[in-house]
Parts: sequence; C-alpha cells; structure tokens
Amino acid sequence: MGSLPVPTTDAGRAGLATLLDRPDRALIAADFDGTLAPIVPDPEQAKPHPDALPALAALAGRVAVLAIITGRPADVAVRLGGFADHPGLAGMVVLGAYGAERWEAATGRLTTPPPHAGVAAARAELPGLVAESGAFIEDKGNALAVHTRRAADPAGAFAALRGPVGELAARHGLALEPGRLVLEMRPPGMDKGAALTALAREKDAASVLYAGDDLGDLAAFGAVAELRDSGVAGLRVCSGSAEVTELAAATDLTVDGPHGVAALFAELAARLPAAS
Repeated sequence: MGSLPVPTTDAGRAGLATLLDRPDRALIAADFDGTLAPIVPDPEQAKPHPDALPALAALAGRVAVLAIITGRPADVAVRLGGFADHPGLAGMVVLGAYGAERWEAATGRLTTPPPHAGVAAARAELPGLVAESGAFIEDKGNALAVHTRRAADPAGAFAALRGPVGELAARHGLALEPGRLVLEMRPPGMDKGAALTALAREKDAASVLYAGDDLGDLAAFGAVAELRDSGVAGLRVCSGSAEVTELAAATDLTVDGPHGVAALFAELAARLPAAS
C-alpha cells in the first residue's frame, strides 16, 4: 500500500474522508480521454492506461457506484475502454454524449436520444469549413468534434477555426465546447454536471468523486461543489496536463495525468473493504 495524496482544500479532504468512511454510499466517476486514457492523435486509437482497468475493477467491488462520464458515444467508450469484456466491471455505468446516452454493464443495455436535426445540418457543412486547416472531424453521432492535433500548426488551426465553427454551431442551435485542441458541437442542455448530479441523486450518494482533465469537465466539478452545498461530500480530481491549466483552480487534488488517476484509484481500493 502506497501513500494516498492529500487534497489541498478542506472540502476535498472532507470528501475523501466520507468516501473512505462510507464506501457503500460512494459514487466514483471519471472522464475517459485524458483521464483514464492518454490523449492520442487519433481518437480511435485511445485506450485506458495499463493500470486503469485493474484499478477500476478493484474499486468496483468496494464502492456503491462506478461511472464513466464522457463526451464520446457510450458504446464507443465501452468498446475502446474494454469495459464490457472485463468481469470485474459488471456494475459499471457509462454515461456517453455528456450524459445523453447510458450503458449499463449489468445488462449490456444502451439507451440513446433521438438524432438532433442541428447535428445533421452541421455535419453536411463542416467538411467544407475545415478542409484547408489540416483538422479532422470525429463524428460522434449526436455530436461533431473538430480535432486540430494532427494539423501542421495545431494551436494555430484551433484558433482559426474557433470562430467559424462557433458560428456554424450557433446557426444550427448547437452548443460549442472547446477542449484540448478540439472544438465540439453538440445539442444544448447536455453537460457532465447535469449527468453527474442526476446519477448522484438516483443512487442516493453520500459522497462523490469526479476526475477529469478538460474544459468539458468544469461542469462536473461545478456539480460536485453544488452537491456539497446540499450535504453530499465531494472530491474534485484534476488529471493534470500542460495543455489545460485552468482546471487546477477548480479542483481539490491534481494528479499526474491518467497514470496518476489510476494510481489514486488503486490506492483508494487498497484502503476499502471488499463488498460482502
């Protein structure tokens, strides 16, 4: 058993203490890309850090709820994560498309919302808009992401496309979510904060830990703060990176990327009793 990192805030320390004291009412949730899986140039090649699945499986039998909350389609996160094939993750919940989709490991059931007309309209226009930038489009079904990581000048392409992609999103009634060299268009009203809050209420959680790495995770960190105000202890964990430094100020504990998240989860599991 190694050392457990200490949160830098009083509220974070209280959240960790409650999680350790009442794991039977603890919800642990994490983003996928950049939190469990290292960021890679091709999103289809993403896979969890080698230590992530063993740590998640160890936690799954020790806390009330283990969840993934991601902007990816739920079935894509399940496939890339290998979650359906791992016997230790039978109780996992995956909330995809910022909570609009839900996959339950216990049943294998996937629920998805109807297609959004604005996404279909933007899909038709987007290739022409980004063709000369070197960016590529990730079609998430009910969302569209423009990645500039593989462009000759990733930061320059991101800056140049932010305005035009934002205008396209607004024209079709979509929300724009900037991230780590990615611009994502998705239906409004979908965010990780609402998804996390709804899951915490559904499961009657006494504590919530959320780990994330990007701007889209700020809503979930905000939800943890609001849940604290209603009596639910919370711990906000930043999967740190040099690309997004703003998150550290909105969290209680920063660890070293997906490796650090996996190590934190493994340390937590080592301190919790297995479910009887």
